[in-house]
Amino acid sequence: MAQKQVTCRMKGSDCVAQFLEETGVQTVFELSGGMIAHMLDSISRRGKLRIVSVHHEQAAAFAADAVGRLTGVPGIAMATSGPGATNLITGIGSCYFDSSPAVFITGQVNRDEQKKDRRIRQLGFQETDIVSIVRPITKGAWLVERPEDLHSILKDALALAVSGRPGPVLIDIPMDIQRMEIEFPSDSITAKQQSVSPIWTADGDALFSQLSKSSRPLILAGGGTRSHRALLRDFARAVQVPVVKTLMGVDAMAFNDPLHVGMIGSYGNRWANLALGRSDFLIVLGSRLDVRQTGSQTDAFREGRVIFHVDCEPGEINNRVAGCCAIVSDVGSFLEAAVVRAKNQGPQNLRAEWLNEIHHLRGQWPDTEELAGISGINPNVFIRSLSQAMPDASAYVVDVGQNQMWAAQSLELGESQRFLTSGGMGSMGFALPASLGAATIDCARPVVVIAGDGGFQCNLQELQTVVRNRFPIKIVILDNGCHGMVRQFQESYFDRRYQSTLWGYSAPDFALVAKAYGLETRTVTKPSGVAEAIDWLCSTGMRPALLSVKIDTYANVYPKVAFGCPITEMEPFAKPREQQEPKLEILGSLQLRS
Repeated sequence: MAQKQVTCRMKGSDCVAQFLEETGVQTVFELSGGMIAHMLDSISRRGKLRIVSVHHEQAAAFAADAVGRLTGVPGIAMATSGPGATNLITGIGSCYFDSSPAVFITGQVNRDEQKKDRRIRQLGFQETDIVSIVRPITKGAWLVERPEDLHSILKDALALAVSGRPGPVLIDIPMDIQRMEIEFPSDSITAKQQSVSPIWTADGDALFSQLSKSSRPLILAGGGTRSHRALLRDFARAVQVPVVKTLMGVDAMAFNDPLHVGMIGSYGNRWANLALGRSDFLIVLGSRLDVRQTGSQTDAFREGRVIFHVDCEPGEINNRVAGCCAIVSDVGSFLEAAVVRAKNQGPQNLRAEWLNEIHHLRGQWPDTEELAGISGINPNVFIRSLSQAMPDASAYVVDVGQNQMWAAQSLELGESQRFLTSGGMGSMGFALPASLGAATIDCARPVVVIAGDGGFQCNLQELQTVVRNRFPIKIVILDNGCHGMVRQFQESYFDRRYQSTLWGYSAPDFALVAKAYGLETRTVTKPSGVAEAIDWLCSTGMRPALLSVKIDTYANVYPKVAFGCPITEMEPFAKPREQQEPKLEILGSLQLRS
């Protein structure tokens, strides 16, 4: 006999609070507003979830993004109707592009205040059709139109967020449904990522067959490996294949692991790009192989090597880089089966000659020497020293821009340390609010923020959230007094016309700003003061603190793949192709116009 489902009658906002408690989430990030006041009151009265109030809804979205990435359980962010909901959009897009499970809950005006099919722009105050706006950047978005649908929508949304390739969902709940008494099932729900069971086919056999013939194989670890780092490391050791990583997979392997190589891509470690160029076999795990990983010359990336591409989305395979052997599976399921297969196969070829070759390349092209002779503090050297001094940090949360690349190139990450940054969206202002989410996951260890002066100003207001919650966040600002990444681009392509990156741009004294918020602060301007400054930052223990590090305004990020060249040809030694020779298509266009 089927068991009867237990239901209870409660206020709609209490139903939302109960549902969130049952999912296993611990924290809700939000900025208060009238259309979510009932839900906030319900969550607060029940007292089981932590509420972290931020100062801009974008910050709530980035914090939820970080929670989803670190735990695999959806991060939760809430916002009121109208501007509250639209302020979430950048963070929703970040979750979508970087595959972070998250549930966004927005308040909507009462159902009788919604314009529906009326040929008007708006009926209720702040009424905004957020569901239609975010559909292209979510896995699903719903407006709750009937109270009896609330539970099923919440349940379906949660399941969708963690299934397959994870991502964000949004639920828009009218205020009258939040207020009314409704029947709500009482059942236990747990948010767990759903794995697609791998089907070990001839493609898997072919991978191991090709691997046995390879003398210079590599594993390329992308963002899809972040929830499966232990399995990835087991697999690499079982097959004795060194690992290169993308920007989104920076924490895939510990720095001191014998099989760790480095980061590849547009701003990758020079030795890692050279190693990839010399490889004859590549296993791609959870990477889209976008232009920042392969460079614009996809034929050169493909040439000379067999590529097996593992991804849970068939559309990502053979999209930009053609001719890959496709294995459609989520990375975790594939790795589980592959580890068993490798161990059953017995001892593997250690490929000592290949590992020695990579080791020689690393010694020949160290990241800390790419900017040798730079005026003032060398950012790569600083980042290396910072990470060596803070092995107890739980995560490095890094903003977008030159600081992002220096950090990805030079951080020495330990076995358990995490690296979070905005990849697909590439949003400045990500790091500080994302660190709020990271700080709620591991309260026993500090979180380190690395940001540039430009990006930090995008969400600087969250310093107040850090102080109010006493989060152990250590903020490092690499202050070069400009928008450095675009300034470097202008140097190469616009004859040093620095409009809006240097001309018309300014930044405050961050130490004074942080002091006003109540943080302990310090500024370092010379290489001779770096060691003492880092010691000071470490000495602040579990208290929040900010260190401003002055960097030369004209410091560039090197190496950088030269535009139009394979990833083995990197600036400053190689020059962009369009600077070497005229582009025929441009000349032809000019001739047609003349």
